[in-house]
This record gives sequence, C-alpha cells and structure tokens, in this order.
Amino acid sequence: MRILITGATNGMGKGVARTLAKVPDIELVLLGRSEPLLRATVAELKGLSSAARIRTVCCDLSRMREVKAAVAELASIEALDAVFVNAGIGYAPRHQRTEDGLDAHFQVNYLSQFMLTLHLLERLEASEHGGRVVFNTPSFGDLRWDDLQLERDWGYERAIGQAMVERRMFYTQLHALYATRDAKVSCFGFEIAKTVWTHQIELIPAPMRFMATLMKGLGQFISIDACGDVMAPLFVEDRAAGLAKSGRLIGFEKGAVVDREKHASVRDAEQRVRLWDLSLQLCDDEATRRAAQRLTGS
Repeated sequence: MRILITGATNGMGKGVARTLAKVPDIELVLLGRSEPLLRATVAELKGLSSAARIRTVCCDLSRMREVKAAVAELASIEALDAVFVNAGIGYAPRHQRTEDGLDAHFQVNYLSQFMLTLHLLERLEASEHGGRVVFNTPSFGDLRWDDLQLERDWGYERAIGQAMVERRMFYTQLHALYATRDAKVSCFGFEIAKTVWTHQIELIPAPMRFMATLMKGLGQFISIDACGDVMAPLFVEDRAAGLAKSGRLIGFEKGAVVDREKHASVRDAEQRVRLWDLSLQLCDDEATRRAAQRLTGS
C-alpha cells in the first residue's frame, strides 16, 4: 500500500506515520514544508522500522506555486491507496497573508489541499485496495460567506474553524460526486476526541502554555503515538469499511464509530457547489479546473 500524508513532520501526521511505518508492505509519501524536518522524520521512522519505504515531497502549502510543483512531482506515482489531509496552521499571533494574497489559514488549511487532492484522485481510483481520502478535521467552526478571508473579523480560532468547515464541505462534495461514479473512492473526516500534544504548544503565549500544561495533567491531551494508533487502521482497513464511512465526519466512542457532523452548510448541496466553484476560481489553474471537470462532467 502507498499512503500520502500532508503535514507529516508534526502532530497527527507524524503520529500516523510512526504507526504505519511499522506495518509491512507500506510505502509512505511524506509531504512537508521543511526539507530538514522531512529528513529528520525519515530518520526517525527508519529507526522504528529499517524496512520502511519512504519518499518525501517538500511543499509549502502557503505558496500555490509550490503546490503546483508538488503536483508535478507526484505525477510519477501510478497509484495511491490513501491520502491523509492533515497539514494546517494552528495558533497565529496575527492575521497573515500569503504571497497569493489569501488568508494563510484559508490557503494552508483548505485551498491548497483542495488543489492537491483533486490532482491525486485518479491515482486513488487506481488503488486495488480501495482509495480513500481521510481528513483531519474537528467538528467546530462556522462559515462567513461575506468574509471568507476574514478581513473584517479575524481571530486564529475563527480562522481554523472556518477552514475546518470548508474541509468538511469538500469531502462531502467529493463523496456526493463519487456516489454517481463506478470508482470506489471513499472521502471522510475524522475527529480525535482530545487535542494532540505537539511541539506547536511552544508557539503559543506563556499563559496559554500554562493552561495547556495543566489540561494535559488532567488528561485532556493525547500523545501523537496514541493518536497514530487510533487513526492508522482507517488507512489499511478494507474497501467496504472505508466506503461505509464515506461522506461522514466520524469519531470513536468506546470503540464504536459515531457521527459528529452538525453544520448546516456541510449538508447543503448548493452551498457545497458554491464553495467548490469559488475554490476553483481562487486556484486560478487550468489543470486543476480540468481535474475538477473530470469529476463533475462540466
């Protein structure tokens, strides 16, 4: 099996990679924005399993030109069995714009992964195991159509939440499109019940770090390894199990799969199409438009 992980050098991505590296006959494709961190992650994974097969793709998702370069680099892969849409920006002290003129949370957490995923779908369709796209996305957030770039009312929690709603609208729309096709690709979201403890805790202000450390002591956080152990089975289970989850935001409670989606925009087909069309406009890339047209037929 061949599995691509975005945001593979930190947090949930690394946790999943650490677990999957120990599984026989799996090849990992790690996408991250830092070449040194990618090299360090590969060395770490090789230490867990000398037989692990790993390749890396360096890509800063805040730059559309690098996303396009990553798409070209990944074109040599004939088939993928799974993609983990995981990379994202969390805490930020101020509103940041990318070189493409977009809100950084919107571009990194959603739009660039929209573009990348569309270009990987044909390879997922070629999977003999049953291609799947698994999104790391919590169930919170709201959507502001009149301020998607959060120019009037920015806050990092608001920015994260909006991007998570957009992710969920994206995979729900992919599921709806694949429901009309013979290709058996599943697209779904997964929410970890607890916050994953990563080095990003060091980025937040001291008072927030103090509270986070206190909450960790009270059991409100989960380690990246525990997170990997929970999530890794989603990437290697059989085709039928993946398809049963498609179009859903799921979590686990007492070992059972539960549905967590509540947002009206995610369930609204017209709003999903509106976001899809707007996303293609913002990508402003003919190859991405063709990849989308292959699914929609228009």
